[in-house]
Amino acid sequence: MSTATDAPTFVPPSPRPGLGTVVPYEWFRPVRIGLMWTYLVGYLLWLKYRGLTVDRVSVAIAVAIFLVCAFVGRTWRTWGVLLVDCVAYCTMWVAYEKTRGAADDGVSIFGLFTVKFPLQVETFRNVDRFMFFGHDPNVVLQDHFWERTVRWYDVVAGTTYMTHFVFPMIVMAVLWATSHRQWVRFIKRFATLLGVACFLFVVMPTVPPWMAGDPDWGYNLFHELHRNAGRGFYHIGFESFRDGYKLALSNGNGVAAMPSLHASFALIVPAFFLPWIRPKWLKALVLLFPVVMLASLVYLAEHWVIDGLVGWAITGGVFWFWNRMERRGRRTKAHRARVALP
Repeated sequence: MSTATDAPTFVPPSPRPGLGTVVPYEWFRPVRIGLMWTYLVGYLLWLKYRGLTVDRVSVAIAVAIFLVCAFVGRTWRTWGVLLVDCVAYCTMWVAYEKTRGAADDGVSIFGLFTVKFPLQVETFRNVDRFMFFGHDPNVVLQDHFWERTVRWYDVVAGTTYMTHFVFPMIVMAVLWATSHRQWVRFIKRFATLLGVACFLFVVMPTVPPWMAGDPDWGYNLFHELHRNAGRGFYHIGFESFRDGYKLALSNGNGVAAMPSLHASFALIVPAFFLPWIRPKWLKALVLLFPVVMLASLVYLAEHWVIDGLVGWAITGGVFWFWNRMERRGRRTKAHRARVALP
């Protein structure tokens, strides 16, 4: 016969531990959020009254200020990793800037002799003419659409063109602040793309359309084209941007037309985030941006059509390569984990 003492005793469940007992509260998090919001407001005010900064030094300073705001209160180890990242980032852009001298003056081989590659003048113009049945797309677009007054498509083309100078850097800064792993994935693709493009800039210097029709440069492939990519951007109130843009043009590589980094950068950002976008209509809308960029480049006489297509092809090849390498790395780690299991 069972007794009262034989009945199981009821043990109340222990209360679930609060999140604060598992993950310590980060006191600097509100400070970082406040600083980043302050930075955003300050950047928008600068954009309104001083214009968009496009030169590499100013953009780098802006990114550095944002990173300081985003990393306040982090550990010394995190700051050390950030410092290494910044050195790699600056090295990448210095190598890019050096291609101007290499394209203009040639490549020195161990200081013994210099190799200078021939300037491509008509090659890619002929490719465009072949694709468009004997027509020059740059000439056709400007003859049909360019007017003295700024039209709505000038604003679209100019604004799209200017995103090249800041859009990828904004993405890098946000990924830096939110996910170092995703930043590494993005920068591997970006640096590889930039490296391939720099190599082609040196071995295949190419005259862009605006130069090919300018007698002042010694070329007369067709009538002179208008070169004023910023006029649509000025039209919406960014007058103070004008001098900075002209300075950036004077410091850039004038014969770095093949491939088009404008077209490549316009694709690499949407392509990186595409796997996280679910609605098909939104994917199509995102991928419309590089198409608008290429159409703008051709209309503004900054690039041949083939420049943009090659830029897209390189971007696709870079993603294929790194996606394959990352899958191989994941499989290797999974295999090592299975072997380690008893």
